[in-house]
Amino acid sequence: MNVFTRARAHAAALIGVVLWLATVTAQDVLPGAGRRVAWPDSATAIDRGLRGASRGMRKASEWPARRLPTTARYLPGSIIVKFRLGTSSAARSALVSLVGGHSASRPSHATFDIVTLDTAADPEAVARRLSLQPDVEYAQARYRAHPTFRPNDPLYSLQWNFSTLDMERAWDINPGASSSVVVAVLDTGMAYTNIAFDLTQTRAQAIELGEDETVVYPALGTVHIPFAAAPDLGGPSRFVAPYDFIWDDTTPVDMDGHGTHIAGTIGQLTNNSVGVAGMAFNVQLMPVKVLDGFWDVYFESPNFGSDDIVARGVRYAADQGAKVINMSFGREGSPAPVVRDAVEYAVSKGAFVAIAGGNEFLDGNPIPRFAEFATQIHGVVAVGAVGPDRQRAAYSSTGTYLELVAPGGDSSRGGVSGMILQQTYDFDFTDTFIFGSAAFRAPRFDVLENIYYEGTSMATAHVSGLAALLYQQGITKPAAIEAAMKRSAIDLGPAGRDNEYGYGLINPRAALRGLGILR
Repeated sequence: MNVFTRARAHAAALIGVVLWLATVTAQDVLPGAGRRVAWPDSATAIDRGLRGASRGMRKASEWPARRLPTTARYLPGSIIVKFRLGTSSAARSALVSLVGGHSASRPSHATFDIVTLDTAADPEAVARRLSLQPDVEYAQARYRAHPTFRPNDPLYSLQWNFSTLDMERAWDINPGASSSVVVAVLDTGMAYTNIAFDLTQTRAQAIELGEDETVVYPALGTVHIPFAAAPDLGGPSRFVAPYDFIWDDTTPVDMDGHGTHIAGTIGQLTNNSVGVAGMAFNVQLMPVKVLDGFWDVYFESPNFGSDDIVARGVRYAADQGAKVINMSFGREGSPAPVVRDAVEYAVSKGAFVAIAGGNEFLDGNPIPRFAEFATQIHGVVAVGAVGPDRQRAAYSSTGTYLELVAPGGDSSRGGVSGMILQQTYDFDFTDTFIFGSAAFRAPRFDVLENIYYEGTSMATAHVSGLAALLYQQGITKPAAIEAAMKRSAIDLGPAGRDNEYGYGLINPRAALRGLGILR
């Protein structure tokens, strides 16, 4: 099966590094199942320029989420529980026992507990039962999130998204914000450093790649995998407080490309005669990995991208000083109170949050559970996608929760050039699982290209970029940032707010006008 038709999406993320790893030796095994050995690597990225249209792009409509080998929408054997303030330890233990639970533990960056259950228990049913107890604020299964894209200033002319937003005149007012603004990219990690890892898998793995296809991949043994920093994202000083919640370490290097692509739209280096441009090209970027994918599953990461991991990532970003948090992912299913709780906390700490509005319009238009509470929290925005014609992208979900739209691309009407271009990994070298078990081999994460993606993930990154510009311009309250965006938006569709476009298309220049000229 070729790269054009293979189902592909749940953003994989694995490995990364911080400066202290420059002294790591071959014997230093990192946290997380003891399966990763880090090696310093001074090699630079291989940049293959612009990916030709004939070689395939990542489309929202083609890539349903990869899942756990169990095919579950949530993690088995445990649930998330928030006990009401003042509930005693004895009362908590009694409640855990009431539903057949074994223990309750409080992870870092959390106000909730993880309650372990028998693996045969139904987490959703147990959570419903526990939610009825007066000492429980909420209980939910540990649902898994997935990226909502499915599917990179020589190439600036190909970035229709910026001309659609009149960014050149917006940059006249605010030229890319500054390093005093930190944008946290919660995603699959980021290509932000040069390093290599030895990873080990000694048994075959059966991994579900789509709704109806499970492939058994052979063991690779111990493999040496190189990673390289994306050359158009910037040097080491640009990245702050990286953390990996999938592997429980401080090394969130991207093993998929989604997070790197998103980071590019937010803050790709601009006006440097290289590649493509970004919205807020002077900000600092915080890579926070909360999404797992194929290679995490294959190499048996200790955690998956479930609601509790997302919630911890949100709280971590806020605690580390992020002023903007980008969440270009989501899920369907039951509500996500633990994620809502964390987002409310982030806003209370002064962080504006942008959340992808979903790519599932053509698949029944289910409610995206992370985006649905955006209208209820001032300082949080749910984002839909439009194509070059300013019409709703065919895949972009609709609903009462939707607040703004931004360029996300629409290949169904604009072809490949109607998608969003940024620098990220060349997936011919990363997605070796596409060609089946016979051609399966270790990936490389040191080959990059400028590649077109589409999805509300891409749209959300534009909103985060605008939020960073507004923050630098002097609007520092999350609710005020949201209000400025809505007040200045270009009304699309029926007059007034509607379920397809929310309050309309973001209008950076109009939002920035009247706040002075930043130089």
